[in-house]
Amino acid sequence: MAKQTKKTDPSLPEAKPVKEKKAVKAKVADKKVAPATTVATVKKTAKPKAKLAGAENTGAVKPKAVKAKTAVQKPHVILNAVESYSRFTDFDISLFKSGKHFKLYEKFGSHVVEFNGVVGTYFSVWAPNAQHVAVIGNFNGWNRGSHPLLSRWDSSGIWEGFIPNVGVGETYKYYIKASTGEDLEKSDPFALRWEVPPHTASIVADTYYEWKDGDWMANRHKHNGLDRPYSVYEVHLGSWARNIESPDEFLTYAQLAHKLVPYVKEMGFTHVELMPIMESPFYPSWGYQISGYFAAASRYGTPQELMYLIEEFHKAGIGVILDWVPSHFPGDIHALYKFDGTHLYEHADARKGFHPDWKSYIFNYGRNEVRAFLISNALFWLDRYHADGLRVDAVASMLYLDYSRNHGEWEPNIYGGNENLEAISLLKEFNEAVYSHFPSAQTIAEESTSFTGVSRPVYLGGLGFGMKWMMGWMHDTIGYFKEDPINRKYHHNEITFSTIYAFTENFMLPFSHDEVVYGKGSMLRKMPGDEWQQFANLRLMYSYMFTHPGTKLLFMGAEFGQGDEWNFGQSLQWHVLQYDNHQGMSDTIKALNHLYRDEPALYEKAFDFTGFEWIDGGNANDSILVYGRMGHDEKNDLVIILNMTPVPRHNYRIGVPAAGKWKEIFNSDAKKFWGSGLGNPELIITEAEAWHGKDNSVSITIPPLGAIVLKSANDAPAKYELKR
Repeated sequence: MAKQTKKTDPSLPEAKPVKEKKAVKAKVADKKVAPATTVATVKKTAKPKAKLAGAENTGAVKPKAVKAKTAVQKPHVILNAVESYSRFTDFDISLFKSGKHFKLYEKFGSHVVEFNGVVGTYFSVWAPNAQHVAVIGNFNGWNRGSHPLLSRWDSSGIWEGFIPNVGVGETYKYYIKASTGEDLEKSDPFALRWEVPPHTASIVADTYYEWKDGDWMANRHKHNGLDRPYSVYEVHLGSWARNIESPDEFLTYAQLAHKLVPYVKEMGFTHVELMPIMESPFYPSWGYQISGYFAAASRYGTPQELMYLIEEFHKAGIGVILDWVPSHFPGDIHALYKFDGTHLYEHADARKGFHPDWKSYIFNYGRNEVRAFLISNALFWLDRYHADGLRVDAVASMLYLDYSRNHGEWEPNIYGGNENLEAISLLKEFNEAVYSHFPSAQTIAEESTSFTGVSRPVYLGGLGFGMKWMMGWMHDTIGYFKEDPINRKYHHNEITFSTIYAFTENFMLPFSHDEVVYGKGSMLRKMPGDEWQQFANLRLMYSYMFTHPGTKLLFMGAEFGQGDEWNFGQSLQWHVLQYDNHQGMSDTIKALNHLYRDEPALYEKAFDFTGFEWIDGGNANDSILVYGRMGHDEKNDLVIILNMTPVPRHNYRIGVPAAGKWKEIFNSDAKKFWGSGLGNPELIITEAEAWHGKDNSVSITIPPLGAIVLKSANDAPAKYELKR
């Protein structure tokens, strides 16, 4: 039986890295030092001052370093190859077993610490069904027998121990002798850094960083609220841009900080969403097949370099959302799959544990330790990396037991239904944990079904997400705009239907990466007509998105009208910006982002039906939509007019909510956007002629395939003229 551990060190925070100390070789006369021992000097050490970084904070979390006092030399101290040492308290173990420990990253994995005056690394791993666990790495020649970990006495299934003179940068794995007799070499599920694929070893690392985003963190609630503008730029780091001299090389996190951050700021987006940046062995999975849940993708640099990138976004006033994937993981033999020789992290029943679409494995949401692993992972990125939100991938696949399964391939729940009750419970607990620890963060569900209450609080029976993707709106909108304008009058209900359910959830309107892959074509090439009409249609569709209730998301490349569909293996086609049509598209997105941020009517009531009004939603014959957007102050009310055909409309009368002067504050057909320049450059004066149920109306010009936004201008000068 393996030796049981005894010593417990309750100090948890991510401390400033401990400097390595060289061992003092023993001078023992007529004796040889056994191979399984380490000889070192002893120091008295000051106890570290713990500062828990897990709660909502307003600035840099800077745990105090473990500082050594003056060394007291003891000439002949011998340490074992693996010393009995632990970071777990009895309370930790109780929480872990019950699935309520949400800071497991402070305990599991590899942590450089000082023990009896010697700097080394504490290792701990959960492998309850293993016969034997050892640490193997370059430091011991990958010898499976030299550094066995010690099994705890409390039936937790945790193996742990302190190995002297192993420090930051050391590669390692766990050798696990399974109960079946199988020999496994596994990467550390809690490793903070991994080797660059195709290599698979874990690396001893830390996440210590001197954060300089205190202002952002203190005021994040002002940027991240549901009544604030929320315009998201979705980015795949590996293909946003490449090194010009070496197009096969990725830009590093640090390089992206100097290129991506100023670009997102210039374009006017409020947030950026990074497709998964957790360690993933298979690049073509776009990061969605995660093997290292606690490690920043090593393809792009170190953990601290990713922190620098996020910090630069914050300093530029931009929030950072991370894609998070609790729905499945790959079956790579070095990672989570059959970790200790049994179905430890995944459900043993293939009807619940295997994903037929992605040929991957589904977490066992009913196992307490797995629940703690997942929720700890979510909090880890919000805590250690200052992420401002998590976009949870493939929520629909988690909610239903029969997702992508035929009859007989799934088992009903205890009530005979198809809901995955364990996954639903996990998602509720996840959201409660996030919002209790980080109340100014946001969680966003990518959920494509009619499941009720995804973005409603848990205490009201919902799942507790802050927002939900409005997948139906995306599909209906793209389907409508694909139609030739001459046929759109027959599909009018497709473009107006969304307002029937727009306020049943806190919806985000996405034009995501999923819409520009697998032969679906780019956003531009979905549009019908000649080149001019394609660009005009796309400008019109984006104008519709930015003025429709809900928050916004746009995938990279779509903002300048890239012609080819997304290719994750190369850079976006930035060279097309030399052409006026693509530059005009880029300028349109800039203008829409600034319109969205500057006009409270577009965001103050984004999820409230009182913030939207149909003025004329029934003119299918002309394919013209007219609607109002309202905020808290009626002087900020807007009227939006969309012409879904290439036929310009002159002297077109619409009802307006207030008498007086109105001005055109946005026109998607402006010449600077590569449009025809048709519009209403001068002030528009209302007439006391009832129209569209309003007492007052105006006669305007509506450009072809164009969108215009009107705002009350009763306080404008008499000779106001729109700068075009």
